[in-house]
Amino acid sequence: MALSLRDVTIWLEGRTLIAPVSLDVEKGEIVTLMGPSGAGKSTLLSFIAGDLVAPFSATGTIMLDGRSLDGLPAARRHVGRLFQDDLLFPHMSVGENLLFGMPRGQRAAREAMMSSALAEAGLAGFSGRAPHSLSGGQRARVSLMRALVANPSAMLLDEPFNKLDQDLRQGMRDFVFRHIAERGIPCLMVTHDQADAPHNGRLFRLQDGQIRHA
Repeated sequence: MALSLRDVTIWLEGRTLIAPVSLDVEKGEIVTLMGPSGAGKSTLLSFIAGDLVAPFSATGTIMLDGRSLDGLPAARRHVGRLFQDDLLFPHMSVGENLLFGMPRGQRAAREAMMSSALAEAGLAGFSGRAPHSLSGGQRARVSLMRALVANPSAMLLDEPFNKLDQDLRQGMRDFVFRHIAERGIPCLMVTHDQADAPHNGRLFRLQDGQIRHA
């Protein structure tokens, strides 16, 4: 299994927020977790990513490609995350945002990778643009490519389509799901909208601390 959760339990100030849960996500698979606001969906992603903070606490094991992530800082987990806000750095150009997310290496190779990523996103020639000059859909595509050029071993999607208007939403879903599948990245997505879930993908619901098949 590419991404595995084993007996993960999350507490909020001593109260059980998520009862022990075990889940496997295969390479290239997108598993969707639904539930109401405050149920703990994003908190679970934070535990996987390694950035869970008080007043939350958690126990359990996260395995990624056969290695345990227990105790590792977020920067060493190789887990990408996409939020409903694009979180692009406003003081950097589009190209600089992508370069920031890449592993270190020769400048020419990194710039070639940046140009290729923008072309994949349908944004060739946009490297010098400021993020605020882009449309919402364009910024969302740049944000995804920035996460992908970091070569993550897993991807977490945290309500990534929530702020897109309906005209952009389906196109962005297709764009994100296609790139994740092509790269064979295991992906866990949380959302409150079942329409965001990929067709024929596994769907779970989180409610009252329990995760069950939808």
